[in-house]
Formats: sequence, C-alpha cells, structure tokens
Amino acid sequence: MGKLDGKVACITGGTRSIGRAIADAFVVEGATVVVNGRDAEKGERAVEEMRALGAPADRVAFFGGDAAQQSIVEGLIDFTIDRFGQLDICCLNSGGVKNTAPVAQMSDEEWKLEIDWNLNHVFWGMRRALGHMIPRQSGRVIVTSSVEGKLGKPGLGGYTATKHAVNGLVKSAAHEVGTLGITVNAILPGIIETDIVRETGPDSAIAMGLPGYDEMIQLFCRESAIKRPNTVEEVAAVAVLLASDAARNMTGCLFPVDGGTLPY
Repeated sequence: MGKLDGKVACITGGTRSIGRAIADAFVVEGATVVVNGRDAEKGERAVEEMRALGAPADRVAFFGGDAAQQSIVEGLIDFTIDRFGQLDICCLNSGGVKNTAPVAQMSDEEWKLEIDWNLNHVFWGMRRALGHMIPRQSGRVIVTSSVEGKLGKPGLGGYTATKHAVNGLVKSAAHEVGTLGITVNAILPGIIETDIVRETGPDSAIAMGLPGYDEMIQLFCRESAIKRPNTVEEVAAVAVLLASDAARNMTGCLFPVDGGTLPY
C-alpha cells in the first residue's frame, strides 16, 4: 500500500519544478492529485505524465490559473472538493522571486506582486483549506517556503520578507488547529536549479552584487554543507513524509531541505 492511498491532494504551482516533483511523488504513493498552473499545455502534459506513473485516469486533474490571484487559489480548493469529494492535503507551493530590487528602489507595484504571489497566496489557500478540514478534523497543509525565510540576501527584500511572514503564519495556524488532527508545516528548500531559478537567476545575481548566474549558484553552494544544489526530488520526499500518517504529531515546523545551509 502507498503512504497516501485514499488521500486527495491539491498543489499550487504543480506543473513544474518543485510542485511537479511533489505531484509525482504523491501519485506514486497512491494519492489523487489536482495540480494548478498558469500554462494549460504544461498542465495537460503533467496530467498525462502522472497517468504514466500509474495514476488512474480519473484520479488526476489540472486546474488552470495564476496562484497570485485569490479566485484561482480558492477555486483550486473548491474544484478539488467538488471533483473528488474531499481534501486531505493542501500543498501551497507556488511562489518565487518575482522582482529583484534594493528596498530603497522597489516600487509599490513590485512589492505588491511579491506579497500576492508568495504570502497572500498562502493565506488564501490555507484559510480555504482549513475551512474544509476543520469540520472533518483531519488534514495536512504543507507550504513551500525557503531558507531565505530565516536568512536574507541583498536585492531580495520582497522575497525574503514574504518568506519570513509565511513561516510565522504556518506556526500560528498550527497552534490554532493542532487539537483537531490537522497539521500545518513548511518546507524550506535551499538553492535548486529549477527552470524558475534559471529564468530569474541572472537578475537575482545582479541584485545581489554578483557577476552572473554561475557565481550566484556557487555562492549558495559554498554556504551549504553538501556544496551542491539541492534537488526537487529531495523536497518531494519531505512533502510525502509530512502528508503521511507518520507525521501526525509534526506540526508548526519549518523543515529545511538545504544541505546544511541554515545555521539553526
């Protein structure tokens, strides 16, 4: 039997990178999975590939839209419940470096984009998911945060601030629902060379005062104990643990998957 047999999960940003790895891992462990993403073509391809991993055709689905919009995040959760009758695991994974700018130069619009994508998306999804989980007194909320939620780099003020806030939200929510059989946790990945990081990395490197992308990756690797980038599969393995019954007393925690980057 799979660790997640009979469970229904939804994943924001689930069509690529970390979210896609989590979706695949959930499917392999027996879960029904709904993935969200902005690109319909990637979404349909993800569904086809999850079916190839052994998921029954009627146990995987795609819900399109930008998770920086409240209607999309809440719509994903409602769609999952309408389609499959329940929601056991809500994985709020979407997010990333939306803008790179020193705090003194960041515009209101750039700041709002960071807040909506990285923080509000988590709040909207968590609130909606808990509204369904509390009456059932069962559920798992898993948030993809970042090591930058405990650290800070120049030029990444918006991203860093939102990840610090997400970590606090996770801790507060966990204490609110801890007696109801619901857990709320965050995973804090270190540097991973995903397609998203490759897209935003050059600008991030410049904002951090580095010559280029390669130098940025080298800096993050030097800060870790393993001296290499982390992988999406390593993050997905922790997500499976947190979604499973084995983690029923693990809540309000911030789990680093960073190769020893964080000093505490």
